[in-house]
Amino acid sequence: MTGARGQQPDRRPLVALTGATGFIGRHLLQGLTARGYRVRVLLRRPTMMPESCASVLIGDITKPYNMSEALADVDAVIHSAGIPRAMTGLPEDDYRLFNTEATVQFAKAAKRARVKRFLFLSSIRAQSGPAASGVLTEDQEPRPTDAYGRSKLEAERGLAETGLDWAALRLALVYGPGVGGNVAKLLKLARAPYPLPLAGLKARHSLLGLDNLVEAVDRVLAAPAPLNRPFIVADPAPVTIAEIVRALRQGLGRRAGLFYVPPPMLKAALRAVGAPVETAALFDSLIADPAALRALDWAPPVATQQGLAALARQMPD
Repeated sequence: MTGARGQQPDRRPLVALTGATGFIGRHLLQGLTARGYRVRVLLRRPTMMPESCASVLIGDITKPYNMSEALADVDAVIHSAGIPRAMTGLPEDDYRLFNTEATVQFAKAAKRARVKRFLFLSSIRAQSGPAASGVLTEDQEPRPTDAYGRSKLEAERGLAETGLDWAALRLALVYGPGVGGNVAKLLKLARAPYPLPLAGLKARHSLLGLDNLVEAVDRVLAAPAPLNRPFIVADPAPVTIAEIVRALRQGLGRRAGLFYVPPPMLKAALRAVGAPVETAALFDSLIADPAALRALDWAPPVATQQGLAALARQMPD
């Protein structure tokens, strides 16, 4: 069957994306479009979107009563909308409503619309607190320590009960243009003109570059069905805080400028002055192994140090 004026219908995969105006969603929209996907952006309110994608106004995603039109002919859903961990102080019920219940109800609507796969952007905090004594894998019993992590884990468990083919991406700390939080704070430190007492910090941390995340989403979308499981998503090589700052300063065309202070002394000093960065992010390791994702032929295109250096060049002062 041909389309208008004798043209063949467009057979490229059609994905529906929520959260496309957010830090991660914006990059997914750009990256997936560049890879040949057709992207339909689902919006809560009218927003200007690039001409390369279609958009549908769906209103309150916590009440997806009639999504048949929005999800018509959609091959897969990528659900990145939700309350981020950075919004501290919210009641646990709010996290549960937006991150858990809305996700499960949306997945049920996708199943009714005959969507083939539901891809949920979860978090490594669904599996662990801010630090872990060993390397994290999906085979371990999840032990989230805050309302955000619990809401993500409960959403994953709810997806498993829908009967829809699903995958949850447990993202490590994501960095890239527009990033906030601790990465932005470390970039601010890296821009400072003076040496930093960070050379003695040996804890290692798993990060995730935005380009590597797009590659992971592409691999999961293309994987044979069914999946029905979580996947850790992290750059392969964890890094220390010193290595992060060194890469950022390299991107700025500067020397590392790091010197040694015994970690106990540094920790005491930071507590005394009110550290701008969570101390767990400095002194405790959080390493996650993306082996299951690599089994889907995921090959992250950007090395962590390369991505951090590029970030320093791209982010405004």
